[in-house]
Amino acid sequence: MGRTKPSTVGNVEVSPVPLIDRVQAAAYVAALTGELASLVRRHRLDTLGYFLDMARLEAEEVVQQAEAASGSSQERATKTG
Repeated sequence: MGRTKPSTVGNVEVSPVPLIDRVQAAAYVAALTGELASLVRRHRLDTLGYFLDMARLEAEEVVQQAEAASGSSQERATKTG
């Protein structure tokens, strides 16, 4: 498991969330960037909010593609099983 890295801003550390695969990592990033985008928009940091939303959308797309692929696999297994 990786070590936590100190933040470049202040003394905050990155959360040691156990992420097993890229889909779990993408789901975590989607949730986190969504919250961060809301936070920065409340403080009128609109450009930063925009970039965080772009990251969230890309992460959500990874999760949706994985879910679609998983659904296709399950559908094929049901038809052949």
